[in-house]
Amino acid sequence: MGIYQKCASFTKVDEVKEKGIYPYFHHLESRQDVEVIMEGKRRIMLGSNNYLGLTTHPEVMKAAIKAIEKYGTGCSGSRFLNGTLDMHLQLEEELAEFVGKEAACTFPSGFQTNLGIISAIVGRHDYIISDRENHASIYDGCRLSFGKTVRYKHDDMEDLEQCLAKLPLDAGKIIITDGVFSMSGDICNLPKIVELARKYNAVTMVDDAHGFGVLGNGGRGTAEHFGLTEETDIIMSTFSKSLASLGGFVASDKYVIEYIKHNSRPFIFSASIPPASCAAALAALRVIKKNPELVSRLSDLALYMRNGLKERGIPVRESVYTTPIIPFYTYDFETTLIRAKEIYDAGVYLNPVLPPAAPDGNCLLRISLMATHTYELLDEAMDIIHSVINKSVKNGCDC
Repeated sequence: MGIYQKCASFTKVDEVKEKGIYPYFHHLESRQDVEVIMEGKRRIMLGSNNYLGLTTHPEVMKAAIKAIEKYGTGCSGSRFLNGTLDMHLQLEEELAEFVGKEAACTFPSGFQTNLGIISAIVGRHDYIISDRENHASIYDGCRLSFGKTVRYKHDDMEDLEQCLAKLPLDAGKIIITDGVFSMSGDICNLPKIVELARKYNAVTMVDDAHGFGVLGNGGRGTAEHFGLTEETDIIMSTFSKSLASLGGFVASDKYVIEYIKHNSRPFIFSASIPPASCAAALAALRVIKKNPELVSRLSDLALYMRNGLKERGIPVRESVYTTPIIPFYTYDFETTLIRAKEIYDAGVYLNPVLPPAAPDGNCLLRISLMATHTYELLDEAMDIIHSVINKSVKNGCDC
């Protein structure tokens, strides 16, 4: 099959669009906030990763505007050459201090951060041991490296140990896990991962895209949450969630960061983060440091939402965790798209989770909260969701 023929034979999207249940590319006509105007209608936003609600914080917006006035709209070059601003260096210094590491390095996106770390440090005779439910950027980083990838069952520490036991003890090994898994809201078993890393002579890397600003003292992330900052070798995160911007960073020992800076092709051959994005991330970080109560409020809202959905009979995915990611089951692929459309039309935006992000027959609708949501808004949203789901059950549907 030719390249264009493959594209032409891709008809699934057209089929879903014809049924009127296509869930993607809804356009916003307002700021990213707890309430938005999307396609001409007010909707409660329950599908954003803007966990601390800082995209509309006055200090963050002001910092971005001032950065454009001072530096212009772009850096027009790689960090290696003419693309490093004094502000990039300040941001890296404050990020490293915040997460408790010696040094940090920023990348143009979170996705690119994982590509850049893994492809730089994993060599031809090294092994990557990766959770099966890790983010797609980790999967692609593994493909870009010359190492061999071994995947263990999601959050299954027995399977992880079995995978490690089969590998040469003296080989380079890195265990990579999401801190908070983006579809389920699960938190990785970092204490056991660190224990196994020590036992089998491996290093650890945590993708904390959904843990930074959410877990730990003042939002310092998954490693701090477990008291394992020193034992976690590499921490990465993104700016597009709690830091209300665009970009990503890696934090580790200084010699590791120096190696990545000088060997990571996605870092070396990409233009640096634009001034406005850099300034927004730096301002957001400073807001988080000054307002640690944002993190505890987010946790309180998540518990309120989870309990409220259960009280309304919504089949929330059971979890021992209280993260701002709350999925509930809709099971079937098409049913999930139909429910997402009905809830969207009723005034709430949330995200469908479909294969391969969810197993066949276990599709989900995923809620994600912001610290700036109000209890009144959450009650309104839960009543809307309950109304849609209850109506479908009365009509003979599972969800």
